[in-house]
Amino acid sequence: MAAAVTSCGPRRPDPAAAPDPSAPPSAGAVATGPSPSGTPSGPSAEGHGRPEGERSLPGNPDWEITDPGPDGAIEGFADRVSVLPGETFGLHVSTPAAAFTVSAYRMGWYDGARARLVWRREHVAGTRQAPPHVDPVTRTVLTGWQRTLAVDTAGWSEGAYLLRLDAEDGSGRRYVPLTVRSATTAGRTVVMSAPATWQAYNEWGGHSLYNGPTGGLATRSLEVVFDRPYDYDHGAGLFLVYEAPLVALAERLGLPLAYTTGIDVAREPGLLAGASAVLSLGHDEYWSPEQRAHVTAARDAGTNLAVLGANCCFRRVRFEPTDLGPDRTVVCYKDAWAQDPGHRAGAPATTDFRAGPGADPESSMLGVIYDGYPVDAPYVVTSPGHWTFEGTGVAAGASFPHLVGVEYDRVDTGFPTPRPIEVIAHSPVVCDGRHSHSDTAYATVPSGAGVFATGTMRWVEALEAHGPGGGRADHGIDSHAGDLVRRVTENVLRAFAAGPAGRTRPAQDNLAAVYGTA
Repeated sequence: MAAAVTSCGPRRPDPAAAPDPSAPPSAGAVATGPSPSGTPSGPSAEGHGRPEGERSLPGNPDWEITDPGPDGAIEGFADRVSVLPGETFGLHVSTPAAAFTVSAYRMGWYDGARARLVWRREHVAGTRQAPPHVDPVTRTVLTGWQRTLAVDTAGWSEGAYLLRLDAEDGSGRRYVPLTVRSATTAGRTVVMSAPATWQAYNEWGGHSLYNGPTGGLATRSLEVVFDRPYDYDHGAGLFLVYEAPLVALAERLGLPLAYTTGIDVAREPGLLAGASAVLSLGHDEYWSPEQRAHVTAARDAGTNLAVLGANCCFRRVRFEPTDLGPDRTVVCYKDAWAQDPGHRAGAPATTDFRAGPGADPESSMLGVIYDGYPVDAPYVVTSPGHWTFEGTGVAAGASFPHLVGVEYDRVDTGFPTPRPIEVIAHSPVVCDGRHSHSDTAYATVPSGAGVFATGTMRWVEALEAHGPGGGRADHGIDSHAGDLVRRVTENVLRAFAAGPAGRTRPAQDNLAAVYGTA
């Protein structure tokens, strides 16, 4: 299998494939919306972690950056990946402009708008911070930037946020992502953001876990830190492509939601206790063993798991601190694991989960396993009567061009695989001359939990495909595929929010028919 994956080409970021959506607080803050400050931030009976009436509040469609301006005009990062409502975090901003404005937008669904302005600070003094430097051993990009502004999140509801930085001379605009996380998740569907994966692909400063200045693996970073801006999507990282469309859909459905990150799940063993479902979003590749253990334990206690992408839980990482706080470093030596001082001191090797030492293929948790990159292929329905396809009107053999890509998963019983498992879409692919299949699969486990995996990384992106030209989605995915993906996702989210799906919707194992596997 390792050779097969390698034959599909090197693992590298694909920014071209991403659609382009386009000191203490001081006076000058502007908050918006009813009761902007002092609003209770804990769970409410109606809002499930959001203030009552959150969904009925007006949105702000002008949140999007359409003209970011030149590199270096303004950029920044938060010194916390996530905060609880009411906690304070720091913004570290660099700009040659004399002043800038920062606006905090909660991402979601506000009568069609995708964001709501919850807080704004104007006329923040601008400072050009020092250029980054690179650690000579780990090739980690380090900034050492000073804190520019402390932000108090009192009155902010749980959710996914983008902070927008606007240079007041008009020279540039950038985002800074932040999760305002939930302290508890019982009875809720958990949106589990994947900032470790965003950071792995982040090439700001010239290095990522994939590339260095020469473009090759020999100069890639062995460790990367959150103490730097993101280069993708005007500073948003991979959020806008692989996560924001799902956040909008889930909020539109009015489900009881909780928000967290994979880093928080790794750090807090009981965080997922009693959760109805956990959602892994479009690109969720980098996991620590602790995160995996805690998600698996939740699944085995009856929490449903939906994998709305591909290549999930493929890389095994370790989190370490920086000067700004704990869990700010993503360590992943990959094939150079023997050089890892942490591993030599007793930590698990930061290799792929399926690789040694300590191989533990991801399929035992997910049902599917990563099979290759890059592909571009139609999505082919094979079990139109399955409950996930209710209301779609699809027939056996229905095909949706370009929906499978750029990475894909399949069921492979050569690896540990939960049973029963049901393949409901079995899509032929050719990956660098090798013929295989991408599988959408549904499994159930003894706890009653259901496990749904799409088998394609383009699933969340396709939620954006509207109208004759496909809307915001890319890759040639059309509105027919968008309609299918939206309805299937709604079916899965509603069923998973109701409790252990396997108790009422047990999987009907069909691997003998699909793969000839007993």
